[in-house]
Amino acid sequence: MSANWKTTGKTTGELSFEISQDEIKKSLDKAFDRVKKSLRVPGFRKGHVSRVIFNQYYGEEALYEDALNFALPEAYSAAVKETGIKAVGQPQIVPVSMDKNKAWEMKAIVTVEPEVELGQYTEIEVPKQNTRVYQKDIDAELTKRQEQNAEMVLKNDKAESGDTVTIDYVGTVDGVEFDGGSAQNYSLELGSNTFIPGFEDQLVGHGAGEEVDVVVTFPEDYGAKDLAGKEAHFATKIHEVKAKQLPELDDEFAKDVDDSVETLDELKEKIKAELKSEKEEAAKAAIQEAAITTAVKNATVEEIPDVMIQEDVDNQLNQYLGDMQRQGIDPQTYFKLTNTTEDQLRSQLSANAAERVKTNLVLEAIVAKEGFEASKEEIDAEIKDLADSYNMSEKAVRNALNDEMLAHDINVRKAMNLITDSAKQVAKAKLEESSEDEEDK
Repeated sequence: MSANWKTTGKTTGELSFEISQDEIKKSLDKAFDRVKKSLRVPGFRKGHVSRVIFNQYYGEEALYEDALNFALPEAYSAAVKETGIKAVGQPQIVPVSMDKNKAWEMKAIVTVEPEVELGQYTEIEVPKQNTRVYQKDIDAELTKRQEQNAEMVLKNDKAESGDTVTIDYVGTVDGVEFDGGSAQNYSLELGSNTFIPGFEDQLVGHGAGEEVDVVVTFPEDYGAKDLAGKEAHFATKIHEVKAKQLPELDDEFAKDVDDSVETLDELKEKIKAELKSEKEEAAKAAIQEAAITTAVKNATVEEIPDVMIQEDVDNQLNQYLGDMQRQGIDPQTYFKLTNTTEDQLRSQLSANAAERVKTNLVLEAIVAKEGFEASKEEIDAEIKDLADSYNMSEKAVRNALNDEMLAHDINVRKAMNLITDSAKQVAKAKLEESSEDEEDK
């Protein structure tokens, strides 16, 4: 094939290519096989018309449109590969000539990826991360586990914030009850901010057996528009008050919450190790985000085509809704539960689309510059990891993702690791000083 690329703009151009006679003949055969099944010609049974008779009645040119549709995808892909362009989106293809017994000449208006000029992407200075575990961190985790294992005990005193009350209530607006405004034997933790602001506060200081007229005003942005901004009265009766009774921090508590330890000291050491691991993971993520953000900032990228931004939003939307579906929530149910629409979700995902596209372009440019190439072993390992993560068979993963897609993800991850692993942690004060020096230049 003889293909030619001519740039017409920063991210646009014309791709000229030909479809050979061999490919045309194959595509004409496919086109004829498809139309002859429903073809009716006097003197012939349906579907039994020969090619010669068809050409006499209709002319071979009647097959050109279908034949072109068969031939174009492969011919266009081959032209893109031959010229080495990075095409994005759907091309606008215009036939230049489709003469009989000659190669068909095509012209495609194509959008391509913008050029990327890399800046510094290794040994980037990032804020120093603190991974030290302090005693207060361990104490906070112990307190959380105490809370999780607390018992609720009846109390005769007045309710305090943090206590749980069992109540009946009937809500009215202008003396009329409203839907969802009543309940019996409802368990409510005071201070949890579960109810309308002010409701829980008015039960503090009251005990079992008391009746309280709770008066609140629905927020202006309340979900039920007929109640938004209106004053409501809740006739409330308190049946009982319960307080949390925290377990003692001792060896028995330690064994109850973690059967792998025997003493409280062992539990503390285990918590310290777990918190250390969490902080190190968080630090690595923070370093990666800061380093990659700076590497992208250091790069210069030509104007990003709208089609790339829209493709990113489409991919993000499909991935997000796909994740929901894997949790058993179909898109219709998701939008109903969140009181949102697909357009609203698209708008939300569009906010950072340009930055995501630029980041991907920079990472791919680093892959090319560094010459990263995923090996067969790495691709096989990636398939196994994905199969394990999504509880799928390796065969199903291979059917869903081709080696080129998997290699791309592996190579991009290598670029991310290169940026992250070479980053230099610097104290915040020194980093700010360095930034000021850059601004003075």
